[in-house]
Amino acid sequence: MEFFWIILSAVVVVLLVAAGAIIFGKQKALPSGDEPAELAPTPTDVVAEPAPSAPAAEPVPSDEVPEPVASRLVRLRRKLSASANPFARGLLSLLSADRLDAEAWDDLEATLITADLGVGPTDELVSALRRELSIDPVSDPSAAKKVLRAELLKLVDPTLDRTLRTTGADGLPGVVLVVGVNGTGKTTTVGKLARILVADGATVILAAADTFRAAAADQLQTWGSRVGVEVVRGPEGGDPAAVAFDAVTQGIAAGASVVVVDTAGRLHTKAGLMDELGKIKRVIERKAPVTEVLLLIDATTGQNGLAQARVFAEVVDVTGIVLSKLDGSAKGGIVVPVQRELGVPVKLIGLGEGPDDLAAFDAEAFVDALLEE
Repeated sequence: MEFFWIILSAVVVVLLVAAGAIIFGKQKALPSGDEPAELAPTPTDVVAEPAPSAPAAEPVPSDEVPEPVASRLVRLRRKLSASANPFARGLLSLLSADRLDAEAWDDLEATLITADLGVGPTDELVSALRRELSIDPVSDPSAAKKVLRAELLKLVDPTLDRTLRTTGADGLPGVVLVVGVNGTGKTTTVGKLARILVADGATVILAAADTFRAAAADQLQTWGSRVGVEVVRGPEGGDPAAVAFDAVTQGIAAGASVVVVDTAGRLHTKAGLMDELGKIKRVIERKAPVTEVLLLIDATTGQNGLAQARVFAEVVDVTGIVLSKLDGSAKGGIVVPVQRELGVPVKLIGLGEGPDDLAAFDAEAFVDALLEE
């Protein structure tokens, strides 16, 4: 037994000496002043790496801070000035005429119809102006301008309630559904609307319910990220009503102020797609009432936009109109007939391609911009 313990002690000593030699050899092999080279791990060397920390949130660049709503219409005068807008040019030609004879009135009438004011409103405006203004030479252009402004305001109707209904009842978020035909820029408009709401201090959730266009959800995600707005999205080709429902559910849970739902563009002549819009609205209202249905119309489409508007209004009960591209490329007169056609007001207008080129429509500011020299 004593012999066994002697042998065991000798073996332990040999192992300790060998281990020391290996460690000393590794240390000696390291160049002086250098960090140890990364060694291939052996089973005993492997340890769990700490989870990477989440990257710090980058501050929103100053040019991404949404422009205050009150200052957006300052640009309206330039966008709708007579130098860029045929509707405005036609109106101001009346004031610059030496004599308002039959030819001058005919020219004005043709210009207004061409500017998408529509036959009915054009007849009303020209008849009213002919009553108010003498066919004698216009000796006082400022007085004529006042008459023209008053008659235009009657057509545009400043008494309409253009308030965006973005507040829900009983603690529920407001729900805004944005609809329209293909190619009118709904996703971009939803992103711009989010910026308006954020600038007003609202907490917003966006629903990417355009599940049929591959880039739509990514595009909306980009808009939302720029102002810190959450975007709820589903699988490509999934049920848009389910995405909208989930977004409203999350909005309620998070105590959000408003949920804005982007929908896929659809031709107003396609009954199946139009029925789907009705389904989206019905599914949303299982959770919360839809407080606003905004129909987006490209102002450059003119009278064709009226045919689209009729069908959408029948399906989803439109409560407000957004006119996009109402800048130098549009004629401006479409504001009047589209309001009359639907019996609902224009609430928002798109003034250009910039992120803050969406503004609340103001009848007086619109008319004043048209009459700006």
